[in-house]
Amino acid sequence: MDSNPPDSLSDKPSAPDSSNADVSAAVEDLLNTLSNKFASVSSEIFAKMDEMSRRLEKLEAALQEGKDKEASSKS
Repeated sequence: MDSNPPDSLSDKPSAPDSSNADVSAAVEDLLNTLSNKFASVSSEIFAKMDEMSRRLEKLEAALQEGKDKEASSKS
């Protein structure tokens, strides 16, 4: 009888250690996934901002060209 309780007690700590390791692995995997998604979304946002900047510069140049033509035709 004395040998059964220590065996059952020694089994119990390994179960929480195993579940803690599983939870830690799951959390680490989730964090890695979120980090990768964040990096991907971040790079997409920067790419779109660069494209918008180029388009705005083209628009500004076209507007300035239109103003210059209008000013030269009035002179």
